[in-house]
Amino acid sequence: MAPSAPSINSTMSSRMATPRPSSYRYKSEKRGMTYNIMLVGQSGLGRRTFLNTLCEREVISPPDAPNPETANVADPMRFDTYEVNLEEEGTRISLTVIDTPGFGDGLNNTDCFKQLQDYIEAQFDEVLVEESRIKRNRRYRDHRIHTLIYFITPTGHSLRELDIELIRRLGEYVNIIPVIGRADSLTVEELATFKQNVMRDIDYYKLPLYNFCWDESDSEALKENREIMDYTPFSVVTCDEVIDNEFGAVRVRRYPWGSIEVDDEGQCDFALLRYILLNSHIADLINFTEDVLYENYRTKKLEVGGFAEGEGGDEEDDDEEDEQVLSTSKKD
Repeated sequence: MAPSAPSINSTMSSRMATPRPSSYRYKSEKRGMTYNIMLVGQSGLGRRTFLNTLCEREVISPPDAPNPETANVADPMRFDTYEVNLEEEGTRISLTVIDTPGFGDGLNNTDCFKQLQDYIEAQFDEVLVEESRIKRNRRYRDHRIHTLIYFITPTGHSLRELDIELIRRLGEYVNIIPVIGRADSLTVEELATFKQNVMRDIDYYKLPLYNFCWDESDSEALKENREIMDYTPFSVVTCDEVIDNEFGAVRVRRYPWGSIEVDDEGQCDFALLRYILLNSHIADLINFTEDVLYENYRTKKLEVGGFAEGEGGDEEDDDEEDEQVLSTSKKD
């Protein structure tokens, strides 16, 4: 398979070897970066193998064989959390991945949309509560979702109502990057047409995907980001197998008629997507979440009166500390 978008030019190739300058990234090289990704998509689109291939290790074990007697019953959506420590280009990354098995598998998926939105908003609320404390917790870990990888079913036609509704409802809370799951089920021509149809629907419905070109201050980076936009949605092929060839160990997905090297840019977009997620754009994704998405949410939340009664007040120990500080201040 080959990508449907133009090939990466020499400028882009050189950037693949050396990450773009980022003060956020450089400051984080020693202390490490906290980074959170959410995987959303219907069952069978390769979320498990995507995560394992992304982290270059087995994070999620193969599932047990389903029970034939209950195979027709859709399980409710749940949130499974996995924590992985990575090192990319000398930077330590504390990666948390939230998988969402059960999404979109029922006839009525309204609750799934609400569950996802509530989960993402809850992470914003935790930060808002922490910022409001008199004495903040130095060991507090930021759980805001920096990137949502949405797996599109390779129908070969266009976006489904399920896809449109999810992107529309969550786009203002999280950076959504769409990928075509099981892209190897389409021919090169079918994949190119499908990408065009997907982007046409996104433009028609004005769906809020992550805009790689949001920061226009760097003209050189802007050129690179415009090239990346040509690959959206990214075609993804993942694997669980590593073989040796004349060039060394390679990761492949085998078929009766041949194989696909998942890290070969000429066969799918996985290598580019991994570079974006864990190297060149990790700081951009984190900064946009903190400086734009969270700030917009925070402004709206405070404009309508902040938290409802009892919201964000579960940490009894922290509340007691705050009360002690207030009592001391009053005595003084």
